[in-house]
Amino acid sequence: MRIGKIETTCELASEAISRGISLEHAVRDFGMEEEINLALLERERRILPPIDHPEPARLFLTGTGLTHLGSAEARDAMHRAEVEDATQTDSMKLFQMGLQGGKPASGVPGVQPEWFYKGNGACIADPGGPILSPSFAHDGGEEPEIAGVYLIAPDGNPVRLGFCLTNEFSDHVTERGNYLWLAHSKLRQAALGPELLTGPLPDHIQGTSRILRNGAAIWQKPFLSGEANMSHSVANLEWHHFKYSFFRRPGDVHVHFFGTATLSFTDGIRAEPGDVFEIEAEQFHLPLRNVLAVSQAEEFRILSL
Repeated sequence: MRIGKIETTCELASEAISRGISLEHAVRDFGMEEEINLALLERERRILPPIDHPEPARLFLTGTGLTHLGSAEARDAMHRAEVEDATQTDSMKLFQMGLQGGKPASGVPGVQPEWFYKGNGACIADPGGPILSPSFAHDGGEEPEIAGVYLIAPDGNPVRLGFCLTNEFSDHVTERGNYLWLAHSKLRQAALGPELLTGPLPDHIQGTSRILRNGAAIWQKPFLSGEANMSHSVANLEWHHFKYSFFRRPGDVHVHFFGTATLSFTDGIRAEPGDVFEIEAEQFHLPLRNVLAVSQAEEFRILSL
C-alpha cells in the first residue's frame, strides 16, 4: 500500500520533516493509491507495524516503568517478600519520586523515571502475528501500553510522529526474582499496534487487555493511560530519554514505551503457548492481537581470535 511513491512511514515522515508539514498534510499532498479496507487487511494479516527502519539496528525500543498511577502496587507486590520490615521497596520509592516531581509545573526536566532498553527493530512482532518468548525465559506476559514514535530530524531534534498501542511483553518471573534483573526481563520481542495516532496524546485513555485461550477469555481487565493516569508527563519522559546525545542521531527511529499499571501476572495468570494477547482502546480503530509462541533454543559459541 503506497502513498504516492512513498512506501513506508519512515519515508513519509522524512518527507514531511523536509517540507515542514505534518504527516496528515503529507498524506494529502502525495495522495492515496487506493482506499484502505482496514477490516479486510486485518483478516488477511497484511498489516505491518506502524513504523520500521531499513536498517533495523537504527530503530531503538526503550521504555519507562513506574509511570502510571497504580503501577507501583504491582511492582511492589513482586518485591515485597524481599523486605521483611515496613521499609519501602526501591520500586515504591521511585514511584513516589515520580508523584512528587514527574510533572514539573513549568517546563522540563522533572525527576527522571526508571528507564530500560528493550531491543531494536528486529525485535518488533507484526500485528496479528506470533510474539516470541525466548526459549530460556521463565514467563511471557503481556504489558498493555502506549508508546511514542519518533524520527530524529537532520538537525538532531527528535520529531514525534505519533503514538501507538503496544504489548511491551516481559518475563515477570525473572523480574520478580530480583529487581536488578529487570533489564534481562525486557530483552525480547514487543508488538506494536497497527495504527499511528497523530497529534497530542489524549489526557485519558481507557482500554481493555485480555488473554484468550481456545477462543475464550481466561483473563480480562481495563487499563488506563494518558497523563491524567500517569505520575510523569509525556514531556518529562521524552526529555529524559533524548537528553542523551547518542539518542539524537539524524535518521534514527525511536519507539519509547510509557509504562502500564495492568498485568495479568499480578492476578496469578500464566500465559501459555497458543494463548492470544488482545489489547484495545477506543482511540484506536483496531485491536492489537498476538499469539504467544516460544522460540527454538539456539546454540552458539564464544570464539576467541
